[in-house]
Amino acid sequence: MKRKAGIIFTEIMECQDCFKCIRECPVKAIKVENACAAVIPELCVLCGHCVEVCPNGAKHVRDDLQKARDLLKSKEMVFASLAPSFVSEFPDVPTASVIRAIKRLGFHGVSETALGAERVSGSSAKLLEDRTPRVIISTACPVVVNYLGKYHPQYASYLTPHVSPVLAHCKLLREHFGQSIGIVFFSPCIAKKAEADMDPDLLDIALTFEDLRRWFNEEQISFENVDPDEESFVPYAAREGALYPVDGGMIAGIKSNCSVMERDCMSFSGIKNIQKALVGLNEMRLTSPVFLELLACEGGCVNGPKASQRAATAWKRKQIISYADYPSQEIPRQLTAQSGGVLSPDPVPKKEYSDKIIQQALQTIGKYTPEDELNCGGCGYDNCREFSKALIDGKAEKVMCVAYMRKLAQKKTNALMEKTPSAIVLTDEEIKIIECNLNFARMLGPDVERAYREKPGLEGTFLREVAPFHSLFKTVLEKQEDLLNRDMRYKKSVLHVDVFSIEKGRVVCGIFQDITNPTIHKEAMIQKAQKVIKKNLATVQQIAYLLGENAAESEVILNSIIHSISTPEIE
Repeated sequence: MKRKAGIIFTEIMECQDCFKCIRECPVKAIKVENACAAVIPELCVLCGHCVEVCPNGAKHVRDDLQKARDLLKSKEMVFASLAPSFVSEFPDVPTASVIRAIKRLGFHGVSETALGAERVSGSSAKLLEDRTPRVIISTACPVVVNYLGKYHPQYASYLTPHVSPVLAHCKLLREHFGQSIGIVFFSPCIAKKAEADMDPDLLDIALTFEDLRRWFNEEQISFENVDPDEESFVPYAAREGALYPVDGGMIAGIKSNCSVMERDCMSFSGIKNIQKALVGLNEMRLTSPVFLELLACEGGCVNGPKASQRAATAWKRKQIISYADYPSQEIPRQLTAQSGGVLSPDPVPKKEYSDKIIQQALQTIGKYTPEDELNCGGCGYDNCREFSKALIDGKAEKVMCVAYMRKLAQKKTNALMEKTPSAIVLTDEEIKIIECNLNFARMLGPDVERAYREKPGLEGTFLREVAPFHSLFKTVLEKQEDLLNRDMRYKKSVLHVDVFSIEKGRVVCGIFQDITNPTIHKEAMIQKAQKVIKKNLATVQQIAYLLGENAAESEVILNSIIHSISTPEIE
């Protein structure tokens, strides 16, 4: 069963209540309902971090592979737009072999998305020629565009009015090969799927590198069994645009197209680093334009959520830089990137919560004072007050609070121990009392009962100081074998004893029943009578043809014994 409301969805049966996706989500776009953590599409920025960190693989990405297969059948010519991060994704494979393998899937040609990146660099350089002091933010990363539009709409006007590199590339391909062609984009990015959804006239389908590898496997295409001869990118190879997948790569391309000072350009990667970089942005005193290259993945697109490995950033960076070409004789390039228009932000409404409402929500999880707010982060939120807001919004459940659930479990345990007629005690590996109930203290005598009333639970008391049968607990600890259904004399009583491990070698529980007590004695008689009935009926079933009606009479007689000594509650 799946919740398939968006590009990222949760496989309900695989979600294991760990809340790691909430801890890692930079915008808390997760709703927990019936212990299942599902993405809220209207709040999600599609960074894909929840997919990456989910320990049980419960977060999945919409599968568009069949759509790509159908496109190849329906279009006469379909081209693959290959993100420049392919260099680090297939590091030991010759470029011509990658091209040939993709063409064997049915593509008419393979082109580098970096060609579109070069157009974007040229147009961004044009913006910086205007020396008016202002902040300019790149639109190369769709996650950043989503993030600013939803959570920082005050900065949306700073975004460049340019399409992303992949859409610029789609325009370039359609200029060369006609508007009727099909285009499938391959990258490590999940957010590009939303970009394809929003601009289907330019980009038909966006697939990930993971999809591409799966497609190769299903078609049994390996790089070893392809002939790379005379394979090249169409309509021509990219140059400095190949630097885009590493942080600072876009700035390097812009600098190649215009003369800008080092202070005019800054690069930040990773949502958390971007969040910090945006603080005080409006208060900056500028004497010239400042260009911000913002990439949602730390280290750049080479560490996208669907890259085959999310590490070795320095090595990947070296791969990209070594591959890229700097044709100084061709720079500055013609400024050919087309405008994408100004972003219309779709901000997530910011809700205001009164202290009274927050306090009421905190009280539902047993937090009545500031000291109760542990801010442990176990629920996935930064602090207890943020968690209480999620409770108010219906995005969270009380069971997510570890401290609340621990206290609740303790209360239930205490209530059960106090209400049961048996004497119960728990000891640790040193045979010190962890906890006991009043009946246990009362069983040991008035002195122990008085000590219990002064110190409920008798925590920390050595059992040997109050009970002569402490050796039973030592035996269970050392031999790690439970002692069950034992009877022993203690003072003037006969105790039915069960001593067993809760945590082997660490925690032992003892349950004692005084079977000379009238109530306990009566219950014991009932249990034994019922045991006789079961055995008798089993025998009767085997020899029913001999006993006839005697079986029914035996049951009536035995039941009459039980009824004669039973209270309605016990019965």
